[in-house]
Amino acid sequence: MQGDVSANRQERGNTYMIFVKKLISKGACLLTLLTFVVAGFAMAQQVDIRPSAPKTYTVKKNDTLWDIASLFLDKPWLWPELWRKNTQISNPHLIYPGDVLTIRYVDGQPILEVVRNKKQLTLTPTTVTETKPQPISVLPWSAIATYVNQNELLAEENYSRLPYLLGNQEADMRFVEGDLVLSRKMGRPEDQYRVIRKQSTIKDFEGNVLGVQVHHVADATMVEDKAADQWLVKVDKSNFEAQRGDKLYAGKFTDAKDLTLAAATSQRGHIVGNLHEHTLTGKHDVVIVDIGNKQIAPGTVMGIYTQGPDIIDGHTPRYSSETNVVKSVFNDGSTVKQPALKVGELIIFKTFEKASYGIITRAKDSIQRGAIVANP
Repeated sequence: MQGDVSANRQERGNTYMIFVKKLISKGACLLTLLTFVVAGFAMAQQVDIRPSAPKTYTVKKNDTLWDIASLFLDKPWLWPELWRKNTQISNPHLIYPGDVLTIRYVDGQPILEVVRNKKQLTLTPTTVTETKPQPISVLPWSAIATYVNQNELLAEENYSRLPYLLGNQEADMRFVEGDLVLSRKMGRPEDQYRVIRKQSTIKDFEGNVLGVQVHHVADATMVEDKAADQWLVKVDKSNFEAQRGDKLYAGKFTDAKDLTLAAATSQRGHIVGNLHEHTLTGKHDVVIVDIGNKQIAPGTVMGIYTQGPDIIDGHTPRYSSETNVVKSVFNDGSTVKQPALKVGELIIFKTFEKASYGIITRAKDSIQRGAIVANP
């Protein structure tokens, strides 16, 4: 009997290894086992030029570094490696419209050459003005500018202590630019505030609160702070109509600057939400990752992976997500963990204490909350 059990286990193991090998043979980069992802963190990555890469490319005004890198490389975050033997440019992220990019090979390794336009001169009767074009940005900032400037993730305890709008003499339900509104007095008065509104409370998969997601509704200016329990403020620069209960926030939103790209190494986490509370997200959507600013920096490129439910290999194989399925408490090989498959990439562009914002730059399929993020 013991021999039969061992033989069955061995047969199941062999069958699963054949299953994994078939998956890997279909595309190692896109069908990546989590164990391979972790083991590959410390490995040097080779720069491979895409077979479809153009021989030359002229940089245009609205290009981004990520888009151009994607033309030449399957791993766009390795873009700076193309400069490693090129002394023309000291900073590989400063590329300008009009630059002509060409790939050549030195000792079998690809090198990027840049032919730069001459300086532009503007002649007037009295002066000669030298015009220098602006470098292209790393990311499509037009897709994320709103979230950079208008969204923030605040610590729950800090959010709960903020003053909030009460109402006005006209008993209005909503307030716009120029309206005088009474607010609850809390803390020391400031001259300028942002009126912010809670979108959602962001939690990790263990139920821990990572922060309160807020967006910028309007600005507010202090008018009168002498009353015992209230302040009087004037609403300025409305993005949306303010409402009773909206909070007054005197702090600054987190800065987001142009980025230097680098692949994630040992960082691993999950997508825990997005800025629109959609069930599914895709390319150029902004998502929230449960990794804070002590573990990750803006500009970090991460792969996005999905993993199916465990398979319980019993008399009739069943998924662990099915009802009335009980996993074995013994390590007997009856529980089969599916490989994590790569479905996209994202770039972290704004970080907070316990979470970060990332923009999805590639997506083979729709991406849901719970997707794994790790080394790309």
